[in-house]
Order: sequence, then structure tokens, then C-alpha cells
Amino acid sequence: MPDNIQEVSTAYAPAALGAYSQAVKANGFVFVSGQLGIDPATGELVGDSAGEQALQALKNIKNILDTAGTGIEGIVKATIYLKNVEDFKEVDEQYAAAFIGSVKPARVAFGNNFIPKGALVEIDAIAAE
Repeated sequence: MPDNIQEVSTAYAPAALGAYSQAVKANGFVFVSGQLGIDPATGELVGDSAGEQALQALKNIKNILDTAGTGIEGIVKATIYLKNVEDFKEVDEQYAAAFIGSVKPARVAFGNNFIPKGALVEIDAIAAE
């Protein structure tokens, strides 16, 4: 493995559900794996709504990026996976509240996805260091 690739891991975000890292640092970027709305303390989904789960997923991303030495304000690209596209507005409200800077990350969101653990939303991100 090249020397410039490092795993990022924190107890303040849920453990990976499979054979992947919470995040990987490489070439000045941090690539955060998809985060569900799972409380890292309990391992359970938080709330019954997509908005509640999105808020927790964003907290998990923030904790991972803080561990990586950057912050949520360093995100340059995000992808939102929705079980139900009808939840877009509710999730977008939580997302908008997390990104208050003048430059919002580039983003794509799409629905009708089957997400692990029966989650309603999953968010991944790429941040600059």
C-alpha cells in the first residue's frame, strides 16, 4: 500500500458493517464511507424518520472528519441515498443546517435504494484536508 494512504477510525462513529474503513485519507482528501443514522454507543438506528437518521449520519461524518484532522466544513462532495425519495425535503433540511458556510458541497441525492439495517438514509462524503 502506498505510504500516503491511511485509515481513519473513531469510536465516535459506528463500526463498519463490512469489509471497509470508516474513512481513508489519501492525496489531501478524506473519503468517508456511507454513514447510516446509527448511534455509535448503541449500534442502533436513531429515530423513525429520515430526518432524524440524516442528522445522526451527519454527526457520524463530522466525528470521523474531526478524527481525520479536518472538519465537516472541508466536505467538497456528498452523496445522499434515500430509501424513499419522498423524504428528500426532510433530509435536505438537516443537511442544509449542517452546511452553513458560503460554499456548499457538491452533492447528489437519489431515492428508492435498499439501505443496510433498514435505514432510511445513508450519506457519504469526500473532504479536503
